[in-house]
Amino acid sequence: MTCTPARTSKPDGGARPSRLATLFAAVMLGLAAASPPASAETPAQSPAQTPAQTQGPAGKPADAKAAETKPAEAKPAAAKPASAEVPEQFKAVRAKLDAAKAELDAREKQLGHTDLTVADLTAIRDSAVTVTDEIRTLVTRLDAPLEAARERLAQLGPKPKDTQESADVAEQRAEREAAVTRIDETQRLARSLVVQGDQIVDRVSNRRRESFTRDLFLRSQLLIGPGFWAKVMADVPRDTRALQSAVSDIGLLFSRNGSLTNLLFLGLAFGISVALYFGRRNIAPRGARRDAGKTEPSRRARLLAAWRVILLGTVPAVAGSYAVYYALDATNLLPSRLLPVAAAISGGLAFIAFVEALCDGLLSPEKPAWRPTPVSDAAATRLTRLAVGIATVVTVVKSVEALNSGISAALPISIATRGLGAVATALILGIGLHRFADTEQEEEACFGPYVPTKTTTGIGGPARLLGWAAMAVIGLGALVGYVAFVTFLIDQLIWDAGVLVLLYLLVQSVDVFIGRALSDETRLATALQANTGLRKRSLNQISVLATGAARVVLFLAAAVLVLAPWGLDSTDIVSSVRQAFFGFKVGDVTISLSSIVLGIGILVVGIFITKGVQRWLENTYLPATDLDAGLRNSITTVAGYCGFLLALALAFSYLGLSLEKLTLVAGALSVGIGFGLQSIVNNFVSGLLLLWERPIRVGDQVVIGDSEGIVKRISVRSTEIQTFDRSAVIVPNSNLISGVVKNRVRGDRSGRVSITVSVLRNQDPVRAAEMITGCAQAHADVLRDPPPRVVFKKIGDPFLEFELLVWITDVSLGQKVLTDLNFSVFSTLVQAGFIPPLGPGSSIVTVQGLDTMQSAMGEIASRFGLAAPAAAPAAEAGEGARTQRDRSLRSAGG
Repeated sequence: MTCTPARTSKPDGGARPSRLATLFAAVMLGLAAASPPASAETPAQSPAQTPAQTQGPAGKPADAKAAETKPAEAKPAAAKPASAEVPEQFKAVRAKLDAAKAELDAREKQLGHTDLTVADLTAIRDSAVTVTDEIRTLVTRLDAPLEAARERLAQLGPKPKDTQESADVAEQRAEREAAVTRIDETQRLARSLVVQGDQIVDRVSNRRRESFTRDLFLRSQLLIGPGFWAKVMADVPRDTRALQSAVSDIGLLFSRNGSLTNLLFLGLAFGISVALYFGRRNIAPRGARRDAGKTEPSRRARLLAAWRVILLGTVPAVAGSYAVYYALDATNLLPSRLLPVAAAISGGLAFIAFVEALCDGLLSPEKPAWRPTPVSDAAATRLTRLAVGIATVVTVVKSVEALNSGISAALPISIATRGLGAVATALILGIGLHRFADTEQEEEACFGPYVPTKTTTGIGGPARLLGWAAMAVIGLGALVGYVAFVTFLIDQLIWDAGVLVLLYLLVQSVDVFIGRALSDETRLATALQANTGLRKRSLNQISVLATGAARVVLFLAAAVLVLAPWGLDSTDIVSSVRQAFFGFKVGDVTISLSSIVLGIGILVVGIFITKGVQRWLENTYLPATDLDAGLRNSITTVAGYCGFLLALALAFSYLGLSLEKLTLVAGALSVGIGFGLQSIVNNFVSGLLLLWERPIRVGDQVVIGDSEGIVKRISVRSTEIQTFDRSAVIVPNSNLISGVVKNRVRGDRSGRVSITVSVLRNQDPVRAAEMITGCAQAHADVLRDPPPRVVFKKIGDPFLEFELLVWITDVSLGQKVLTDLNFSVFSTLVQAGFIPPLGPGSSIVTVQGLDTMQSAMGEIASRFGLAAPAAAPAAEAGEGARTQRDRSLRSAGG
């Protein structure tokens, strides 16, 4: 039976759930208690049974057997308390979940207030995130115990419908069902709390965005209205008295805490700050080691010099500003309400120093050769002045705003300070952009429209257009009363400009110090090639991947920094990244980037192991066997595909894609893409048939169509054949199965070679055949059985034509044997005079086709009554005429 756990009283809103390890330990103890070992003993007797029912009339046992069964009956009764402890263990778990629910309910109730500040919303979000993370971890850890409990229950099989199962099985079934129910209920309750926590976090994020938008676009009084300035002038005397009061407080603190030690400490801090500020102007140029005599320093040297200038120009200024602020805070010589003023002034000076160092390192106006950015000299000077001017105005405005806050100035004074600062920033930006105009133009000495040919600014049109738009928005927004928006816009532009400049330097540094260090002939690349055995091409690929990954990280970090002022903080980023990495739902589908990454990792490791097994089979094991090369290739190929399919199945199973789901997906896709995959499936099945039946093996010499070559590789889709001119012919496997293929070495590697020989007609053909046969029998690669044969093919005019047929040991020697026989036969027949040497006076020209003319002449003669010559004399006359023509042609050739 399932016992409902008792609930404890809800703690207050600030309570925290205890450690998650305690929860998990309690669940595991409960699970262990819920699964007692199976026993075939007799169940304990019912508590309602009385002793009189088991005794005889005299009070003794009814028989000896009943007396012997009493100890056995007591054992199951002793096991009862173990199962009774299960609800107590789960009470603790449910109590912890109730505490977490109380915490979330309190935070949700707190969200109902409308006067929450940003700090309050952040505290609510942090508390909800902490509780939700702990509960989410508990849900994950409960998966294994729940699966184990369900597996134990499944071992009992389904409950019979027609028959009644034994008491032992029924008891075990009840206990295991109770364990499954308890764990499942606990996990479902925890999942509901996770959903509640996520909803609270979403509500906090929405409230913060709404508050940010409302404050950002809050409109104040018109800056150009006379009524506004009248209010400002009316509040000036009050703020002046507040400022005088602040100065008198400073004097009072100096008189009270101005001991000699404090004054010396403060003076030392100011001295160190002044020394660092003025000394950095001499330290940075010397420490940067930018030699003015160098005209073309390397890109690496320019970037190193830029980073040295930025660090040496910024770090001393920051240290000096912090020293002054720390001294003022430690000596208690400044009222606490004026400490933000000191922080704004010292921080503003450090910010101006940083901007100067950044412009000097990136633009280098005085040393153009060391400039890492592609801008002109005039543009570098103007950009430096513009950046330093805007940084100075912003520092002054921030310092005055801090002073207004310290003396509790009136609202019109604060609005006027921010508005005038925004207008001053817009004016400086407009003056700087105007100086970037293309004033130096070369006019063409011809009529027609002007075409500019020279630009001296180095700043592109889109950047200037964006600058003019920002200036217009800032100036007009300040004048019409959107002071908060234009102040935020100025801060955002300055922040984004700094982030983009640093991003540019970092990207360039990554390309130089990582990419070129691995791709060029550097010491690092040489050492890696020597120690790891990597090739230069592999190092180039590693450098490309490393620089690409570094760029992705830098761009993501820059995007986060750019979006940070818009209300996006680190907690939102971390929660979003965690949710995306560990799983998020799209409808009913859960997508987990971590599972995808690990699944891909399993697939890569499986492929790597498969390749290793293939290399071991191909290079170590199979060469030690008596198998031929074709069968070894088939075994290696099949092993590779089996390993790949196994790795793919493991990766899919880790992703949660079972074979049933894959079957459903394949069945759905087969209808739409069946025709498109017909050719691929045909080639795949044909490849399997080739690997199984092996009509063609690796190393066979085959003829397919007009291509002849050696089979180099057989895969499941195609077969690679290398022709004798070193070309690769890729043949689909379906062509090899359904087409006609000539395999020269299917049975054995012996083959036949034939050559055609012509001798003069006046020579003895028997003698010629004997000499040709002797040349073939003398060759070492010609088989003796079957012996060489000479076929007398044709009695020609004036040659006799023979064909020599020989069988050789290896078909790959065909061209060599053919060449050797041609040389040998020609030399033998020439020496015997069967083939006369042809020289300038020994040309033989045979004129044929005169028989038709002879017949025509005979018809003409008979028509005019002339006697036609007899056939034999005519033949002799024709033969004589041909002999006479041959002689004439020989003499003409001479």
